[in-house]
Amino acid sequence: MNKAQLKKFQDLLEAKRQDILQRAQQTLSEDMALDADDLPDEMDLASSEYLQSFTFRLRGREKMFLDKIGKALERIQEGTFGQCDECGEEISIKRLEARPETTLCIRCKEDQERVEKDFG
Repeated sequence: MNKAQLKKFQDLLEAKRQDILQRAQQTLSEDMALDADDLPDEMDLASSEYLQSFTFRLRGREKMFLDKIGKALERIQEGTFGQCDECGEEISIKRLEARPETTLCIRCKEDQERVEKDFG
């Protein structure tokens, strides 16, 4: 992979990371507080609590995604970005464009999903 391609993926990953961090900040500043005085009845309060819980679950998933992005950026710095963790082959550019944080080539990912399906 050439330097221009690596720079493109680094910029893409940085943009994804920034987007997640902005949403997390928005959650902290806007979605953290539930004020029971603003909600007329128990149903409205329950609905708001459910939506808040759902938002926090999404942010939890985004935290894991943020970790994957960080690891992908580290691989760019180390010079191992785009190599499959399982077989060591090059991950296709199309796959990296779709999921730049990936660590597996399509063949190894399909194998992993088959094993998960068989056991799960």
